[in-house]
Amino acid sequence: MSTVVIVGAQWGDEGKGKIIDYLAGEADVVVRAQGGNNAGHTVVVEDKKYALHLIPSGILYPNTVNVIGNGVVFDPEGFLKEVENLESRGISTDNIKISDRAHVILPYHRVIDALSENARGEDLIGTTKKGIGPCYMDKVERSGIRICDLMDRNIFIDRVSKQIERKNSIIEKIYGGQPLDKNEIINQYIDYADRIRKYVDDTTVIVYEAVKAGKKVLFEGAQGTLLDIDLGTYPYVTSSHPISGGFTVGSGIGPTMIEEVLGIIKAYTTRVGKGPFVTELDNEIGERIRIVGNEFGTTTGRPRRCGW
Repeated sequence: MSTVVIVGAQWGDEGKGKIIDYLAGEADVVVRAQGGNNAGHTVVVEDKKYALHLIPSGILYPNTVNVIGNGVVFDPEGFLKEVENLESRGISTDNIKISDRAHVILPYHRVIDALSENARGEDLIGTTKKGIGPCYMDKVERSGIRICDLMDRNIFIDRVSKQIERKNSIIEKIYGGQPLDKNEIINQYIDYADRIRKYVDDTTVIVYEAVKAGKKVLFEGAQGTLLDIDLGTYPYVTSSHPISGGFTVGSGIGPTMIEEVLGIIKAYTTRVGKGPFVTELDNEIGERIRIVGNEFGTTTGRPRRCGW
């Protein structure tokens, strides 16, 4: 293994975590390059089970550098909860690096995500309501707040104040929701900034130099190919590119630096949320597969739709 990308070849939940865990022990660097804490990987080391959502699976190996790349949307609250959980179980988190270019999920992203989904009525997308989509929307709209902004108190306060004013207008006038408290958000995220500062770095340099030095770099995919924003079953898709091409942009390396791509599938197919599923088993066989296969979401606990 030199540079290997692990992608889900279905709608996610293919068992990528098991394969990633198998390879992560040999990796020098493990990289997350897309998505956020809307997906989960279950990893078992020494008979202990760990559910990871944002932190790369290499965290369980002390000599592996774990990179959260620029293509990830970063939830500080979710990240710190994962850190606390890992450290309470004796796992060091000193080997984590967070891209200073990653975009930050804020409370208004989660609120708008939930309000927007609820407003769809029966035409639901099936979002996890983690704020992933609205954060990517701000990124594309060029109004997002990045980790580097969060690290500069004055810049952060200026930018987030303007954003909260805009988002509160949307929350109140479009969805009839309650406005968010600007000062509460600012104080909360300044605290987050202090707590994550030691992890922040220019990860594009870290990944590039690791590849050029011939180190073993493992790119950890989240979700699956059929959920790709462009090539998936639109509009029932995620907001990023969980395909091999997404890892180059999301980590800052060129496509020729990737030597191998492993697509992970399982013997049957599952899907979470709405969207087409032509081989779905809406009967006792599908229910049996769900129970025996423990097909419930790592992140949400939602039952997965099962079929061939």
